[in-house]
Amino acid sequence: MSSTTFAGLGVSDGVCAALARGGIIEPFPVQARVLADALAGRDVLVQSPTGSGKTLAFGIPLVDQLTPADPPHSALVLVPTRELATQVAQELQLIAHPRGLRVALAYGGTSIRDQVRRAAKAQIIVATPGRLDDLARRRAIRLDRVRLFVLDEADRMLDMGFQPQVDSIVEQMSDDRQTMFFSATLGRRVLDVARRYTRDAVQHEERSRPQETGPIEHQFLAVSGDRVEALVGIVGGEGARSLVFVRTKLGADRLAERLKGAGIRAGVMHGDKTQAARERALGDFASGRLHALVATDVAARGIDIDDISHVINFDPPDDADSYTHRVGRTGRAGRPGTGVTLVGPDQGRKLTLLVEALQLETEYEAGGLQLMSRAVRRPPARRGYAQRPRTGGRYR
Repeated sequence: MSSTTFAGLGVSDGVCAALARGGIIEPFPVQARVLADALAGRDVLVQSPTGSGKTLAFGIPLVDQLTPADPPHSALVLVPTRELATQVAQELQLIAHPRGLRVALAYGGTSIRDQVRRAAKAQIIVATPGRLDDLARRRAIRLDRVRLFVLDEADRMLDMGFQPQVDSIVEQMSDDRQTMFFSATLGRRVLDVARRYTRDAVQHEERSRPQETGPIEHQFLAVSGDRVEALVGIVGGEGARSLVFVRTKLGADRLAERLKGAGIRAGVMHGDKTQAARERALGDFASGRLHALVATDVAARGIDIDDISHVINFDPPDDADSYTHRVGRTGRAGRPGTGVTLVGPDQGRKLTLLVEALQLETEYEAGGLQLMSRAVRRPPARRGYAQRPRTGGRYR
């Protein structure tokens, strides 16, 4: 049997049947790469972008290695945001429920009593670090029982400052566990953490997005006046459903109000909103009741909606990875998408570095913008100080 099928990769008949009922017939590339090793109980270290199908790449091995007779808290999936936790739990339910396994959520912003009650009987826990750490301290979740551990979106977890909580959580687990470590990027810091959490991990890299991803057009728009007016012109386009990224929570609130004042049905998502408010905004956006959703990077991490037509960087991202995470929210399910970045007159140096890292120089210049030369970008030496040569990464 071909290894390009789930059955050929070693997935059980019951899980294959559950996947088929959900319309999932063939494995995505990341699943084809990872499943055999993960099902064999090996630790895996996986670089894979958002939207690549990685949830089932770790979810299938969790479900296939558990039975209803296993004790609660046998498996743990740790994610950075509440939205992503909900999304992962829903996808796991597709294959866990038919096998008699229970999945419970643990994240902040909702009743801890209800979460304790549900977690008491669940073999699989999907959690954010802060709430899980709280539940572990209360002994409501037994981390010493965890024998299957997944760390998802590890790079974003570290960016959000969760490493102390994650370290504490991992220290309470048995060393005799399987760890599946997933990250969109594998920089030095992420790799250092991965090596501490895993043992003899098999490394897999899946840079491409799944085949059903549609073409994404990258646009850079020079704006010298009111950026909100420029934004309204984009969001107000016929059939547009726009996810708008801003840097701060206050900026998100203010921008959403200005869009509403311009007649745009807009919602907002950020960390200061209650979980109910965030879920309501996301639901309204997914259903089309909102034309625009204004969000910060952290709040938007778990958004997975197929028909977002535009991703708009109202505030440009800090680096190429952030740009990729943002714009990857469009162009899904085979549909075309557009990523638009508004460029102010004082952002040339920062955007030049970003554009070169992304190899989008042609698209940048097509917007009437000029890349800054390296000579212009190099900051001048401070007066009265000679520039000192560097040797071996340290000043002499």
